[in-house]
Amino acid sequence: MSIDHYENFPVASWLCPPALRAAIVAIYRFARTADDIADEGQASPAKRLALLADYRQALLRAADGDDTHGQWQEVFAPLSVVIGKHRLPVPLLADLLSAFAQDTGNPLYPDRVALLDYCARSANPVGRLLLHLAGITDRNALAQSDAVCTGLQLINFWQDLSIDLPRGRVYVTAADAARFGLDARQLQAGADSDASRALLRSLVAWARDTMHVGSALVHRLPGRMGWELRFVVQGGLRVLEKIEVADCNALSQRPTVTKADLPLLGWRAWRMKPPGLSPAALHS
Repeated sequence: MSIDHYENFPVASWLCPPALRAAIVAIYRFARTADDIADEGQASPAKRLALLADYRQALLRAADGDDTHGQWQEVFAPLSVVIGKHRLPVPLLADLLSAFAQDTGNPLYPDRVALLDYCARSANPVGRLLLHLAGITDRNALAQSDAVCTGLQLINFWQDLSIDLPRGRVYVTAADAARFGLDARQLQAGADSDASRALLRSLVAWARDTMHVGSALVHRLPGRMGWELRFVVQGGLRVLEKIEVADCNALSQRPTVTKADLPLLGWRAWRMKPPGLSPAALHS
């Protein structure tokens, strides 16, 4: 299995503490496989939900230390070891599955509250699992982690509009679209307009503010993990910057961070300071 394309967190990069790499890869494989069940191939929504239900049962068996031989042995055999060794909170893993199951129905999100609820299950558990591995459990750090993960998820949404819309995935909320005279369900890839660009400027600002709320977490994580997170935060902010540089034509263009951006990301990561923004920005 490839481990180079899960958007919400970096996997076993050279900055990751070697002692945690096996655990992080196991979590990644679990999440990546479940996401593929929900999103890839030609299976019907009913079939995808049935497979995700089986996948959840396999998770519960792995958590109990039962037999992990089966359809997803390569996922649950190592994950069972990691759950036992690190006492991973299994409900966080189950939350990811609930979000992937929600994806099978391609729902329309009425407002930001509904979309944030989805992010709380599709992205935030990953950060909390990584904090658990690092032995960090205080409320402030968890809230900052949630903000970073939600920010990354929002950034991924706005980055991938030209890909998601043709597939029926609409993460722009109905309320956000309506503010600019648009219908979220009628957004089309490639159909940039003055209204869509204004909408994207609002969405980019929301994602940036959310990321800034949690970015002070980089100063809490020790050593390599702190530097890993610095690059994650700066990579996400760089995507937003590129959306803006392209005049927010995100319905037709997909900006990416490349190797050419690494020197700039490194400079910005080194210079990071606590932003001191209010958590109220999460819902602004």
